[in-house]
Amino acid sequence: MPMIDIDWLKDHVEVPEGLTYEQLAKDLVKVGLEEEQIHASQVTGPIVVGYVVDATPEPQKNGKTINWCHVDCGEEFNETDEHGNKVPRGIVCGAPNMRAGEKVVVTLPGAVLPGDFRIEPRKTYGHISDGMCASERELGLGDNHNGIILLRDYGFTEEEYEALKPGQDAMHLLHLDQPLLEINITPDRGYTLSYRGVAREFHHSTGAKYVDPAVALTKRAPMPAGEATGKAPDIEVAIEDDAPIHGVPGCDRYYARAIRGFDPSAKTPNWMRRRLIRAGMRSISLAVDVTNYVMLDLGQPMHAYDLDKISGPIVVRRARQGEKLTTLDGKEHELSCEDLLITDSPDGQRGSRILGLAGVMGGLYGEVTAETKNILLEAAHFDQVTIARSARRHKIPSEASRRFERGVDFLLQPAATQMAADLLVRYGNGEPSEAPTDVNRTPRRKPIHFKATEVARVAGLDCDVNTISDILTDIGCGVAGGGNGEFSVLPPSWRPDLNEPCDLVEEVARLVGYDKIPVRVPAAPVNGRVGLTANQLRRRRIADELAEYGMTEALSYPFVGDEDYKAFGYDPEATKRVSVQIANPLYGDRPFLRRAILPTLAGIVQRNIRRGIENVSLYELGHVYLWNPDAPAIPALPGGVKPTPEQLAALDAGLPDQPDHVAGILTGLAEDTGWMGGKRAVDWSDAAEAVHRIADRIGAALAFDQPAAADVPAQWHPGRYARVMSGDVFVGHVGELHPHVNEALGLPAHSAAFELDLNALFSTMDGKPVQAKPVSTFPPVKQDLAFTVDQAVTAAALEETIREAAGDELESIELFDVFTGEQVGEGKKSLAYAVVFRAVDRTLSAEDSEAIRARIVEACASKLGAQLRA
Repeated sequence: MPMIDIDWLKDHVEVPEGLTYEQLAKDLVKVGLEEEQIHASQVTGPIVVGYVVDATPEPQKNGKTINWCHVDCGEEFNETDEHGNKVPRGIVCGAPNMRAGEKVVVTLPGAVLPGDFRIEPRKTYGHISDGMCASERELGLGDNHNGIILLRDYGFTEEEYEALKPGQDAMHLLHLDQPLLEINITPDRGYTLSYRGVAREFHHSTGAKYVDPAVALTKRAPMPAGEATGKAPDIEVAIEDDAPIHGVPGCDRYYARAIRGFDPSAKTPNWMRRRLIRAGMRSISLAVDVTNYVMLDLGQPMHAYDLDKISGPIVVRRARQGEKLTTLDGKEHELSCEDLLITDSPDGQRGSRILGLAGVMGGLYGEVTAETKNILLEAAHFDQVTIARSARRHKIPSEASRRFERGVDFLLQPAATQMAADLLVRYGNGEPSEAPTDVNRTPRRKPIHFKATEVARVAGLDCDVNTISDILTDIGCGVAGGGNGEFSVLPPSWRPDLNEPCDLVEEVARLVGYDKIPVRVPAAPVNGRVGLTANQLRRRRIADELAEYGMTEALSYPFVGDEDYKAFGYDPEATKRVSVQIANPLYGDRPFLRRAILPTLAGIVQRNIRRGIENVSLYELGHVYLWNPDAPAIPALPGGVKPTPEQLAALDAGLPDQPDHVAGILTGLAEDTGWMGGKRAVDWSDAAEAVHRIADRIGAALAFDQPAAADVPAQWHPGRYARVMSGDVFVGHVGELHPHVNEALGLPAHSAAFELDLNALFSTMDGKPVQAKPVSTFPPVKQDLAFTVDQAVTAAALEETIREAAGDELESIELFDVFTGEQVGEGKKSLAYAVVFRAVDRTLSAEDSEAIRARIVEACASKLGAQLRA
C-alpha cells in the first residue's frame, strides 16, 4: 500500500502548517482512503553529523584492517579529557571507505537502530569504541552495507555539504525522525497510487488548493515527431497486437523520448533518494531512480533503456509459442501467447529480440548501466487485463503492474516523460530530444448521460443540481448541460472506473460524505414470505441439536484428492468420473470437489488428534457436489448483459447437483465422569443417538436398516453400520468407521460417524403441523417386557410389533436392556422394554392390562418367534 510523506505531499497541494499524520489520516479516510498504519521511526538518537579528524589503519591477525578514528561530534557530544577539555570521540570503524576529512553519520551511545540494536561503548580490537559510524542498512535507509555513509556522496550540493557542522542532528537531516502514513486503496482507484492522486483527494477532503502538475508538464512537452513538425522520431515504434484479449489491444499508446549526453556517473540527489527510500523503494542509479520517482509522483510507470543498445523499430506484440524471457530478477519465464512484449529489431529482423514483459518487468538486455550515455524513456498505456494476467501468470508482481492493472491515465505519458527529462537534465546533464515518438491509439471516452435525480434515488442524498455539477467538475469530469437536471458527463482520463451513472452517484456520495446518507429501515414485505424457509429452519434446528448434544461445528474446505479416496476406500477412477474437477485448485493434490462431507471433516478431526486433543466430536453442515457425466456442457455466457431465461436454464442444466448434507465424527471417550465414576469409549451407538436426536428435533420418522456385510460400503465397519431410511427413501449412513479408515487417518478404534442427505430427508417431510394427543387424566400402568429373539431380529422390528399389538392404550415404549449369553442360548438375545399403558377415557383395570400384555406376547411370538422371559 502507498506510503505518504507529508513533505512530498506539499509539492502538489497546500498543506496546513503543523499537519500531523494522525490528522492527515482522518482527512483522507473521509474520501475513502483508509489508514492502514502510521509507521513511527524505528530509530532514536542521538545520531549526529561527525567530522573524521584522523583514521589510522590497524591490520589485525584475522587479516582484516580496521580504522582507529577520532571523530569530532560537536561541542555537545564530544568526550571530555582529564583536563576538562572537549576532544573528538574515539571510534573503531571497519568500513573500507573510512578516511580522514570526511563528514559521516555517527550513532552515539543511547541510540537505538532498527532491530532494537542499541549503541553502547564497548571494547573491540584493543580500543574503547565510543559510538558507531553508520551505513545505510544500519539506519534502515537502504540495502547498502559496503561502507559507511559519506555525506559528501549522499546527494548534497556543495553548498549544503559545506554547511554541515559536527554535532548537527542527522536524524532530522535524513528524515529518520519522521513517521509515514500507509493508506489502503480500493482496486478501482489506481490513480491514488501516486502523490498526484493522493493530493487531489486531500483537496477533495479539505478544500486545500491543488494544481494538477500534469497540466503544466504536458504544455511544456514537445510536439511528437511526424508530418506536423517535420522532424524524424527518436526511434520508430509499432504496435502489432494480433491477439487482443476481449478485443481490447494490449497497448494503445506508446510514448518514447531520447535523452542524449547523459552523465552515467551522476548521483541521485539526496532529497530524491530519501523520498524513494521512505516510499519503500531502493535507490539504484540516477536514471532508474528518476523513472521510479516519476511513477510515485505522477502515477505513470516508466522504463529507461540504453538507446545505443536498441535497434529500431520497437515492436509491441504478443509472445509467440515457445518464447522465453529472463527478467531483471534473473528468473527465466516461459511466455504465454497472451503476454504482451516490448521488442526491438536487431539485424533488420522486426520484433525479434525481447526487451521486456510489457508493464510488468524488463529483461536483461537493453537496461541502463554505469556506462549508459544515451537513454530512451518509455511511457506507455497498457490494457489492465493483459498486465494483470501476465503478472499473476509469472508470479512477478511489480510496482508498475500494480498501477497498470488498476488503470493508468492515458493522457499522462507526455507529462511523465517531460518530468523525467527535466530531472535527467538537471542532475545528469542530459540533452532531451525535441522529437519524441508518440503512437497514440487511445479511444475517445463516451460521455455519460446522467440525471441529477439519480443521486437521491440511489444514495438517498438530497443534493441540488449545482452541488452535483460542482462535485463532478472538481473530480475532473467535463460537465455539460444541467438546465433540466440532466448532464452529459465526460469522465477524466485518470478514472477508468467511471463508466455508468451509478459510478457518478458514488462519487457524489463519497465527497458529500457517506455519513450524510440517511439511515432508513426498509419496510418488511407483507407477502407471507418473511423469515426463514421451512428447510432453513430445519437446518438451524439440526445445528442447534448437535451442539446441545456436545458436538462442535466445523467448516472444512470441500477439496479432495487421491489421498482422501485411498483413506476412505473409494475407487479413485470411478469417483473422479462423477466428481467436479477444479481448473485452478487451491491444493494441487486435491483438485476435486467432495461428494460427501466425511472425508473433509475427517481431516479436521485428524489435525485435532495430532495436536493432542483426544476426545473430538465434530459436525458440519454443507454442500456436496455430484457431477453427472451425461449433463449438457455449460455454456459460456457473454459478459456485461443480462442472460436470457433460456441461457440461465442451460446454465442450470449443466451444473452439478449440490445437495445439503450434515455429517459428524465422534472419537475418544463418550463418557468420563472423573476418578469416582466410569469411562466409556465412543462406539456406533453415539452416532446413532445423534441421528435419533436430529429426527426428534425436526419431527422426522427415521429408521435404521442394517444390510448384509457384503453390502456395507468400504468405509464402514460391517456389523456396526446401518442405512438411515425415511420411509422407503435412503437418506444417509450411521455407524463406526472401518478399521482401515481409522488406521489411515490415525483415528482411535471404534470412531463413530454419520452423514445424512438433508435434501432427501426434507423431501419426505410434509411440514404439516403435528396433531397433539389429549393428555389423559387417568393413571398409567407400567410394565417391563423382556423377549428372547433370534440375533437377526432387530429391536426396531420388535418395538413396532409391540406398538401394533398394544393399540391406542400404549403411551410409551423404551428399550432399556440388551443381553446375550448362555442363559438365553446360542444365536439368541434378550431385548427388554419398559412400556406404559394408559387409556384416555377410563382407568385400566388389572384385566385390561393383562389383555394388552397377552396381545403383545401372542403377536411377537407369531410374527417374530419371540418368547417372553419370565
